[in-house]
Amino acid sequence: MAGAMGTPYLQRKFRSKKREVFEDILEERRQSSDLRYAMKCFSPVIYKSFIPCKPSALKAMVLESDQLQYVMRQINLESGESLDVIQDQATEILDEMGQNLTLAAIRMFALTLSKIFKRLFQKVCVNEEGIQRLAQAIQEHPVVLLPSHRSYIDFLMMSYILYTYDLALPVIAAGMDFMGMKIVGELLRMSGAFFMRRTFRGNKLYWAIFAEYVKTMLRNGYAPVEFFVEGQRSRTCKTLTPKFGLLSVVMEPFFKGEVFDTYLVPVSISYERVLEESLYAYELLGVPKPKESTSGLIKARKILSDDFGSIHVFFGKPMSLRSLASGRLNRSQYNLVPRHLSQRPSEEIQKFISDVAYKVELQQIANMVLSPGVLIAAILLQNFPSLNFSLLVDKTIWLKELTEAFGGCLEWPDNMSASKVVRASIDLHSNIMKLADGEVILFENKPNDILTEDQVFIRAVTLLMCASYRNQMVNMYVRPALVVLACKMASSSSRDDVSSTFSFLRNLFSKEFIFFPGFEEKDFEEGSFLLSKCDIVHLTPLEIVITKNGEGTAMFLFKMFQPFLEGYQLAFMYLAEGVTDGWTEKQYISGVRSFVTQRILTGATQCYEALSSDMQKNTLASFVQLGIIKVRKSADSAIFTVDKQAMADVEGKLGLQMPGMKIPVARL
Repeated sequence: MAGAMGTPYLQRKFRSKKREVFEDILEERRQSSDLRYAMKCFSPVIYKSFIPCKPSALKAMVLESDQLQYVMRQINLESGESLDVIQDQATEILDEMGQNLTLAAIRMFALTLSKIFKRLFQKVCVNEEGIQRLAQAIQEHPVVLLPSHRSYIDFLMMSYILYTYDLALPVIAAGMDFMGMKIVGELLRMSGAFFMRRTFRGNKLYWAIFAEYVKTMLRNGYAPVEFFVEGQRSRTCKTLTPKFGLLSVVMEPFFKGEVFDTYLVPVSISYERVLEESLYAYELLGVPKPKESTSGLIKARKILSDDFGSIHVFFGKPMSLRSLASGRLNRSQYNLVPRHLSQRPSEEIQKFISDVAYKVELQQIANMVLSPGVLIAAILLQNFPSLNFSLLVDKTIWLKELTEAFGGCLEWPDNMSASKVVRASIDLHSNIMKLADGEVILFENKPNDILTEDQVFIRAVTLLMCASYRNQMVNMYVRPALVVLACKMASSSSRDDVSSTFSFLRNLFSKEFIFFPGFEEKDFEEGSFLLSKCDIVHLTPLEIVITKNGEGTAMFLFKMFQPFLEGYQLAFMYLAEGVTDGWTEKQYISGVRSFVTQRILTGATQCYEALSSDMQKNTLASFVQLGIIKVRKSADSAIFTVDKQAMADVEGKLGLQMPGMKIPVARL
């Protein structure tokens, strides 16, 4: 499998890989007319076999396709509805769904976004080599753009960049939330957005139309197709586990031999400061997400006076489906039935789709660009509520060197002293941290104050915002950090015990972090290799031991991931303390949040991150996977129960049988 799929993630070198050259595309915008830019001659690079057609003709092709006609006949036989009625329903769905890409709307967005981006961002940096690779790929085969998803800005930024470089503009899978926005929804449609319902399980007609619409655009090379493998914005800035539905749709023309090849292009979008940072923190703490609306967008214009730093957009190397499938996949099953008949993918095909999804996400992670604020956030979270500024500068320099040694890509100003870099980052994130009397403060902590639930909530907002920046680097550190955790939690220092504990932790956190399926041993070896190279652990064929020189670094890595371990321990303790049988996900989230809040109030824990609904949902999914929780699904809900025997088996592995497990604060 490894040979067929290639290396699932980049084997990180001891020193940071050679960085590609980035160009700030806003620099020219600040020096020339936005109107001239918007009205420039636009003659984009397009697919060599592209046959121009209007959006209305595209819809007609979908309605007349053999596959959709077959599905409509099936529905007619099953339901008794007339074909005319079903055809009308299909037309309505396509009108609701379809994009209406027009150059006039693109030019208007180009003008508007130029003015907005210059107000919001210091720089928008794009890797030029990636653009050159993409231009070549678009001409050769159908292209699927797969960006990371941290902000609503993502898909606007992608179209803006492609317009800037005279590349074919993408058609973008967007949620129905945007369609309900007056004026804005239609403008997005005219800029290439096509709208999909959040769920259409059981609606055979809708799924058939949606799938055929996407495949028709892909087969004809109408435009690059763009969607987010994560399925939604990551509120925590960690990469979410991939969704496979849309990926399987765009792969099907290749599986059926309708196209010779398809290129998948991972795109990494790194924000120095995320626009929705405070909104995400409130959502994670249970405050309902505001409904997307035009009036809400107008009210949000006040953010134009804020500084959101820089954005780095890295276009990864196009991944050829044909190359990925070579020697790995037997596509003959698709030759045994007519192309217009839909069929459930075999287990082999499903495994292939899953592997490709994880490979895409691991490439996104490998190409993320980290800012100094990410390092500062990681340090402050281990030293809250405050840390001496000079000490913070020293720790940041140390962590910069460690991050580069582990292969991370850092954007660090060469023309500024370290103290100025740190000060500039504190100023940029002034809504999270502040500098006062030589101390960098996350929140006030007066000795005699009695902590209240309101104060817990306010502190949690700050800490979750801070954690969202640290989370940009956790997937880079997760393998060596889990080896360190395993060294500290294993029953002995023997390689087998540490490896076994590592595998347990990797499985436990499989919903938190991105691991390539089936590569437990490779992940363990990579983590151990990096630690050994940095003299953090000493490796022998039989043992893994943390070195004296590596104790400080090992403790830092332990502390970086302690909130995740402690969050899972707290969720486990909540289940162990007599949870009644038969509860829903909503009841579980509410129960865990109340349980953790009470423990924070009593001083039993300071794990504010365990209040996050994202972590709570991940613990639930992980415990189901481990067999601790059983799930019974009905038509409209899922009911969960606890398996007490399975809990007893896992308790020791989670470190809960280790009395009073107190971890000292890391001092670098």
